[in-house]
Amino acid sequence: MASINDADAVECFTNMLEEIRTKLISQVVGMVDTETDLHYSHRQSVKAGFESCLKKCKDETLFETIEVYEKNLAQRSAILKEKSRELPEVISETEEKILIKESLLQKIDRLKKEQSKHKDLIVAQNKANKDRLKNLHKMKQVFQDCLKVEIRKIQGEKLQFVFRNLDHSDPESAYTFMLQINEEGAYQIESCSPPLECMPQLEQRLKETNNFSAFLANVRKEFKALIPEKLITEVPSSEVC
Repeated sequence: MASINDADAVECFTNMLEEIRTKLISQVVGMVDTETDLHYSHRQSVKAGFESCLKKCKDETLFETIEVYEKNLAQRSAILKEKSRELPEVISETEEKILIKESLLQKIDRLKKEQSKHKDLIVAQNKANKDRLKNLHKMKQVFQDCLKVEIRKIQGEKLQFVFRNLDHSDPESAYTFMLQINEEGAYQIESCSPPLECMPQLEQRLKETNNFSAFLANVRKEFKALIPEKLITEVPSSEVC
């Protein structure tokens, strides 16, 4: 006890305790720092692992996306390649259709012009034919006086010529033929009663000479030739102009 109470001993013991305390504090501080470092290191490690996993996940997603794009690109490339092979044929068909269309348009235009020209020609011809028929109809009095023929206008722009007084045993007996002017502007015999074998030749001569008075005189002569000879009474020459 005497040693404990000694001032030097007490101071020495106090210093020793202070050193122990300081060491303990230092150790505790070191442990805390170490734990802090370990915690930080762990956090960094976890963070690095997370970032690595995240990057890997993103890379896998990116790879999948790229793979999908590559497949789509391959499909589109195949389609484009197929279309490229078909393109010359399509262009050729299109050009052929364009040529056909142009040809048809030209034909249609030509036909329209021809139709218009033909229509004008028909209109002019019909007018000329009507005028000729009117002129013939106007001359009926002359024909009646000279050739003893009656002229009748029939529906359809036709004229009927009726000869009477040819057979003096039957003055009312009628010898007729019907005439019209066709689209070409030529005389055309529609019917003849009684029929005359030489009517086609007379018709052709009329077309060549356009001498209608002579044609009527010849037709009258041929009709008269059909009458039995013993029944014919000669008509004075003044009957025929």
